[in-house]
Amino acid sequence: MTATDRSIELINAAAQAAADRLAHDIIAYDVSDVLSITDAFLLASAPNDRQVKSIVDEIEERLSKELGAKPVRREGDRDARWILLDYVDIVVHVQHSEERVFYALERLWKDCPELPLPEDAVKTRGKGAEHAEVNGSMDGELS
Repeated sequence: MTATDRSIELINAAAQAAADRLAHDIIAYDVSDVLSITDAFLLASAPNDRQVKSIVDEIEERLSKELGAKPVRREGDRDARWILLDYVDIVVHVQHSEERVFYALERLWKDCPELPLPEDAVKTRGKGAEHAEVNGSMDGELS
């Protein structure tokens, strides 16, 4: 079994929305062969809680306006460290960069096929590491 056309349409719209809000390391996996509850996961991250919330809000708004999709569940708003949007066909995970490294969801789903994403989303790969490196070296210079 593979992700449905609807799932791929939702993933691409969500990935573009995340990229437009400057998310880092956007990646999508087709999990339809290993999970019966959803077709695909989208993972994205941001360096601070405010940006995590902004990315999630943009994804939710874009999918609602463009595709008439509303999440059946939204979790993690209180702390905005890891917000999950469940659209049944897809599940979107937007994590604070620290949570992204700690939980390493890519490691769990690495055997699942990656889904192609819009070019803007693909360009975000490695941005989290770049951001951490720049901020790490800036912190070192300030001490």
